[in-house]
Amino acid sequence: MAVVLPNATLTVYALAHPWERDANGVPVPPNPNARPALRGTWPGSVNEQPDGSWTARLDPQAWPVKEGDTIADETGRTWTLTSTRNHKVPDCPDVDYIQATATLNPPEVP
Repeated sequence: MAVVLPNATLTVYALAHPWERDANGVPVPPNPNARPALRGTWPGSVNEQPDGSWTARLDPQAWPVKEGDTIADETGRTWTLTSTRNHKVPDCPDVDYIQATATLNPPEVP
């Protein structure tokens, strides 16, 4: 088992989940120009992968986080989450974490 140590202090900005629904029951995404609500700041890690994508490990206190939520580090860089998974280890909550993939805002141009 590999351990990923924190390399950043990550602030989580989470959208309201689940989204509001219109009269037909279709989920309506929130205004893209409005910043999501601040959830908190915790140690975490964010790493760029060889293919240019990003992976993040978040403190389980940030759960629930979903696609479209935003994280920011202490330098001001921000990422939009593209997938999330709450990883729990039975009988060992000290190693629980949230696994996520993300895109850097704005994306890096090669």
